[in-house]
Amino acid sequence: MDRTVFITGASSGIGRATAELLAEKGFRIIACGRREERLRALKEKWGEKIHVLCFDVRDKDGVFNAVAQLPPEFRAIDILINNAGNAHGMDPIDQGSLDDWDAMIDINVKGLLYVTKALLPSLLDGSNSHIINIGSTAGKEVYPKGNVYCASKFAVDAINQALRIDLNEHGIRVG
Repeated sequence: MDRTVFITGASSGIGRATAELLAEKGFRIIACGRREERLRALKEKWGEKIHVLCFDVRDKDGVFNAVAQLPPEFRAIDILINNAGNAHGMDPIDQGSLDDWDAMIDINVKGLLYVTKALLPSLLDGSNSHIINIGSTAGKEVYPKGNVYCASKFAVDAINQALRIDLNEHGIRVG
């Protein structure tokens, strides 16, 4: 298979499992995350099928620099899986930590937007491109002490719907 998948948050959890499954199925993988040692272990296991990029999606310049430095054989991105995300704090709104709020909004919302924007030129050049944004049921239904996390995941759902509308004319599927 000669399709390339770019996965954020690939150093653990859903992102890592997705990277491994798709590598097993023959896809070329660009595994991105913050934990270099975990990414190296993934690279050691899968070899040439996986290219790793260590950056934090909150760092706008880091995102664009990492994408700009992709080797030629990994530049044509067919599928983007925006998986990086997190939940910080479980406090009622009046006791919430501003640092926790910033982290969730920066990673769950702005990080998703930075990575998508950085990869759009490649996705627009391809045919049959896909963007998959990993959300949460928290983006559909709120729960006690989930105030900002739920808001960030509602934003992911809204961005997903808007991307679908904006990119439909280019044949890019968004889900």
